[in-house]
Amino acid sequence: MSKPLFKEVSYSLSKLMDDVEMGEIGLPDIQRPFVWKNAKVRDLFDSMYQGYPVGYLLFWETDAEKGVKQIGTYSHQKVPHLLIVDGQQRLTSLFAVIKGISVVRENYDSEKIEIAFKPLEGKFDVADASIRRNPEWIPNISKCFEKDASQYAIVGDYINKLKKIREEDGKEFSVNEQKKCEMAFQKLFGIGSFPFTVLQLSAGIDEEQVAEVFVRINSKGKSLNQADFILTLMSVFWEDGRKELEAFCKASRKPEKGKPGPYNYFIEPDPDQLLRVSVGIGFRRARLQYAYALLRGKDLESGKLSKEQREKQFAVLQAAQKKTLDLQNWHDFLSIIQKGGFRSSSMINSKGTLIYTYILYIIGKEDYKVSDKELQNAISRWFFMSIITSRYISSSPESAMERDLADFRGFTKAEEFLNWINNTIKSELTADFWETTLPARMETSSSNSPLNNCYIAALHLLDAKALFSEIRIWDALDPTTKSKKSKVERHHLFPKNYLKSFGLEGTRITNQIANFAFVEWKDNIKISDSPPSEYMEEFIKLIPQDKLEKMNYWHALPRDWESMTYNEFLEERRKLMAGVTRDGFKQLEKGEVVDEKPTTIEQMVFQGEGIYTEFKSTLRVNLHTGQRDKAMEHAVIKTINGFLNSKEGGTLVIGVADNGDALGLANDEFENEDKMDLHLGNLIKSQLGTTTMLNIKPSFHDYKGERIFLVDCKPSKVPVYLKKGNDEEFYIRAGGSSASLTPSQMMEYIKQRFN
Repeated sequence: MSKPLFKEVSYSLSKLMDDVEMGEIGLPDIQRPFVWKNAKVRDLFDSMYQGYPVGYLLFWETDAEKGVKQIGTYSHQKVPHLLIVDGQQRLTSLFAVIKGISVVRENYDSEKIEIAFKPLEGKFDVADASIRRNPEWIPNISKCFEKDASQYAIVGDYINKLKKIREEDGKEFSVNEQKKCEMAFQKLFGIGSFPFTVLQLSAGIDEEQVAEVFVRINSKGKSLNQADFILTLMSVFWEDGRKELEAFCKASRKPEKGKPGPYNYFIEPDPDQLLRVSVGIGFRRARLQYAYALLRGKDLESGKLSKEQREKQFAVLQAAQKKTLDLQNWHDFLSIIQKGGFRSSSMINSKGTLIYTYILYIIGKEDYKVSDKELQNAISRWFFMSIITSRYISSSPESAMERDLADFRGFTKAEEFLNWINNTIKSELTADFWETTLPARMETSSSNSPLNNCYIAALHLLDAKALFSEIRIWDALDPTTKSKKSKVERHHLFPKNYLKSFGLEGTRITNQIANFAFVEWKDNIKISDSPPSEYMEEFIKLIPQDKLEKMNYWHALPRDWESMTYNEFLEERRKLMAGVTRDGFKQLEKGEVVDEKPTTIEQMVFQGEGIYTEFKSTLRVNLHTGQRDKAMEHAVIKTINGFLNSKEGGTLVIGVADNGDALGLANDEFENEDKMDLHLGNLIKSQLGTTTMLNIKPSFHDYKGERIFLVDCKPSKVPVYLKKGNDEEFYIRAGGSSASLTPSQMMEYIKQRFN
């Protein structure tokens, strides 16, 4: 058997409370919000009163130096020797009631927990107005545990008060009742000696082991995460910083009268979320485990802990948190999100995306000194792209952000930062994404779909008005306006009851996002269950032709849609909605050469590999082996195949490395350029077909003292297949690479792209 990672220690309730009060046991109220209902606190005291077991507690020994004063605490307090891993809610309940202090709820409101006791029945309850009026109850047992409280006086006063009331009512307070009360009080006062068993984990184990222990013994509780550990460290070594974090989060929930604050219409951040921002800024990390190790004072190479290292890293965190909680940064960033078409929290289905984008904003502003205009443009587009592609909505958004932060750790200039953002956006939002992927993904009935939210954002950017109306959708969805009836409502273009008459039922069918449009509420009532052909005929009579065309464009209404079958309508409208979304995004691109196809080799190298450009060091020679390699030729041909099948084509550059360095053509060992041109032509004819040569224009150029080979590919009007032995492959451009499609994907792509 392995050596136990813990030891068993016995505590009385009084000892626990004293150690918490003195700081020997760390009980940071921000580690976790207090979520227990008061009734559960009542039941805890009743269990102890009855002598029932109330479960183990799990503590973790710290490696804090003895005698070190905790930042921001009273002078009599110690640096916690023990941190609470499991039992946070129980200890908070006990400490709050016995010491008579307030707890902080999830909404950051303070509340005192008042537990009442009825000695005659040995009964506990949550104090309310009727209990407070009833003399048979002790309305708040906190009074019984005050340090200067006289138990004799408490019991005597209670019994005398009951006797007097009984006498006034002409009744007797019996000797048995008095004995019963005295025994009940004795049991109540005796709760202080109630025994607790603590499993005390040694300081030598790491946070992963602690988390595993926690999960194994308490699967029903909230799982610990790295943020919990870091917040606990902040409670020990930088309490003022923890309090600043907590105060900011609390203030974000309500506007403060007469002074600026973090309140907004997008997010009510939790400490965990803002901690992630500071860690991303300060340490260029998204995975909090790295930050936790650093903040403990751990040298990641040697594994040793030191006070000096801990203080150094906490200084980094302090500087980063200052930027995170800066109100100017906070509101300037949220203003960018709003200008990007997103009106309020109802349009943001991923708070993580908002938080991670805030990291990029601060890094761009504070570290790379990007100009306000350029940064606003870049961040608004990044957020839009991240939402519509679900970049940070996955099983591991932390990993996605970790990769992004890693990409630009070595950047020193604003230009590098902006190029990275622009190139990443280009690689994600390709022509194929807008025309094929997005319409397909819009086949959903989720009203909070990120795709639907981006379509609405696009309507805002295009200054669209509601259907049949002069009301701007942007104005109608103003979160600052509160009324019983919203100015506009989501209207079923094909009403549900109308669809029901055709046997089409169920929200998955009727509530497709492509079946909704914004209309004024009064028009929605007027339309009711009418068929589209009927209500459209009535409404369009009142709309001039020029406004009708705009209306049809904004709301992605296909020509003669009211006469279509429901499925035909949905398919066509999804395509148009994707187009409107793209047009909205283009509004954010104004002034930026982001989606523009490069025309010179200099532009190609500057923008890097992407949807329109790919670099190959050689045509046929593997530079690692120095030998001719069919795999190199295949890589070239599949790239050409991808450009031909993509809507906008592209250019293959041979003789340039991935990083843009000019290598020239000598490595391929052709006698001359004509021989190289002929060799490539033969490869194309044999593997892609002779007719494809009509779409391919090869040419040789000088670049940085070297000769390079450009293969410009125009998009084909018919699908092009790559022959490989007895098989055929089909490639398209996907970001900065060529992707092979499965048969089913290929059929769908061909249907969308070539038909």
